[in-house]
Amino acid sequence: MIPLLREACTEDIEAIRAIERASAQRFIGLMDALAADEPTPREVLAARMATKGLLVAADADAPVAFVMFRPVEDGLYIEQIDVLPAFAGQRIGARLLDAAADTARTRGLGALTLSTFRDVPWNAPWYRRLGFIDIADAALTPGLLEIRGEHLARGLDETARTFMRRPI
Repeated sequence: MIPLLREACTEDIEAIRAIERASAQRFIGLMDALAADEPTPREVLAARMATKGLLVAADADAPVAFVMFRPVEDGLYIEQIDVLPAFAGQRIGARLLDAAADTARTRGLGALTLSTFRDVPWNAPWYRRLGFIDIADAALTPGLLEIRGEHLARGLDETARTFMRRPI
C-alpha cells in the first residue's frame, strides 16, 4: 500500500516523535549523541501544524514518515524529514520533499533549503540525487546563517554539515 500524504494533525504528534526516534537509530556508532537526542518538542510540532508546515505519509492512517518545514527568506527550509526504517527505500521521503516543493510553489516561494551532514550516505548524497545543490559557506544568506547559529547552540558540528538548495 502506498502511504497517503496529508497535513499532520494533533493526533499524529506522538507518532511523529516515535518516527524521529526510530530514524535516529541509524546514527548509532556514527554519531551516538545524535542517535540519543530527544525528538522535536511537541510544542514545535504543534506550531508547525498551525502554519501548515508539517506533512505526514500515513499507512492505514498511522504516520510512517514526515517532513517539517518553515518559511525562510524566499523558500521553505526543511527542518526535519524522517521515515520509519521499515518503510525506507520506497521513495516516501522523495514524495514528501516533492509535496513540500508543491507547498512552496503554492505560497509563491522559489526553493527548498536544508542543512544536512555532508558525508552521511542517507543525507547530502541522497539530497543531491533529488536535485539539491550545496551552497558555499560564503553564499549563505542571513536566514541560513541564523539557522547555523541555532545548530551551533544545539552542539551540532557545522564543519560536518552543508546547506543545500533545490530551486522550484
